[in-house]
Amino acid sequence: MRHACALVASGRAKRGSTVGIAVTGERNGQATNLPWAYLHLPPFPQVAVRVLQLANNENVQLHQLCDLIASDPAFASEVLTVANSLLYAPRYPSTSILQAVAVLGANTLQGMCVTVGVRAYLGKTMSYPAMRSLWRHNLASAIIAQRLAEVGFLDKDMAYTSGILHDIGRMALAVIQPKGYAALLETHHGAADSMLDAERGLFGWDHCETGRQLIGNWKLPDSLEAVVADHHLPRRTDGAWDLGELVKVSCAMAGAVGYGAFPGCQSPEFAALLDVLPAREHRLFQADPETLRQQIAESIHAIESA
Repeated sequence: MRHACALVASGRAKRGSTVGIAVTGERNGQATNLPWAYLHLPPFPQVAVRVLQLANNENVQLHQLCDLIASDPAFASEVLTVANSLLYAPRYPSTSILQAVAVLGANTLQGMCVTVGVRAYLGKTMSYPAMRSLWRHNLASAIIAQRLAEVGFLDKDMAYTSGILHDIGRMALAVIQPKGYAALLETHHGAADSMLDAERGLFGWDHCETGRQLIGNWKLPDSLEAVVADHHLPRRTDGAWDLGELVKVSCAMAGAVGYGAFPGCQSPEFAALLDVLPAREHRLFQADPETLRQQIAESIHAIESA
């Protein structure tokens, strides 16, 4: 018997809770809840996950990080290629992970590993133009997040990692059903958060809820869970400025300069987004939309050419 399969949700899942999917038989029409594992999601590169886990451990030794990355030769090779790309433009090319860490720093290498991991996770789905645009949206969000952090007091490397991971739930939906999700991304029009209802219509589950489940499964820091699950919630009005708030603005800015998560995404005006920045970031983040767009395009080209 064939089954029609969709994720099911009852509100936002809590960290560590078990997600189910509704499988409806064509003969009896009755839904049966099956565990999240039923989806058989291709695993996110485990080296990238372990790098993120180790980065949260203050007692980790540098050689542990290097040994971990080097344990997967293909992954390590990609990381080295990006490390030696025009994006970082090292004076002398690195020939080993240890050398790359020495030149760029362990925290920068963490973001690099996640970038390589996300690209590998998307895999063949990148053949769809909508998926490539989604990938570039995440890169643009990460680059803007890093630049905003650099002029403020938040960790710039963690800001980049948060930006590249904020839509990991979308990546999972893309892997589950690439053709259907690509069609949704191509045809949907509306504000960024309007996509959530459309995703629930297709999967029974949106990308924020999916991302929360993944971050919990991977045992990553709570700060990343908030970024992934809450980036479409309204911005806080109490003046708080943390990674979650930074990524909300970075995600919107990416759309405002032409790197929306989907072609029909309606983004706020760039000037309006500048106005919501804290005083220091507003004063020091000197970027006009066209210049920022060009700089992002150059960075993305450097990564994709690596």
